[in-house]
Amino acid sequence: MAQLERLLLMAEDELTEYSTDARKIEKLRRKIGLSVSAAEQRQVKEALLATKQSNIVTQIVEEQRQTVALPFWGIAGLGLLLGISLNQPIGLLAAVIGTVSAYRIQKWGWQLQARRLLLQTLEEIETRVAQPNK
Repeated sequence: MAQLERLLLMAEDELTEYSTDARKIEKLRRKIGLSVSAAEQRQVKEALLATKQSNIVTQIVEEQRQTVALPFWGIAGLGLLLGISLNQPIGLLAAVIGTVSAYRIQKWGWQLQARRLLLQTLEEIETRVAQPNK
């Protein structure tokens, strides 16, 4: 679904800015309101809810992606140090594997956080539409 991917990219873009979640949702809500119809918003929300994974691992990675990736960055650094200083190819292999693992964990956490932000924004849009103007 191209619309879902486009909205997820918009949510990831909002994650790059240093602000509160409420401010991110507010800015994203405006963008979504201008570019996506109500029917498409419901379809995107249904697609997000259908693909939502709610187990302990995904929750931890979403909330603490850097903490989860930190040991893999350590393995990468130690493997690089030992691979160069002791001239051991297995250390260099550990450095590559650790770097790739840490990067993928952080990227996965970033995507999970963008999905959560988009879902919260779509839910807020629904509640604002359902409520009368204040």
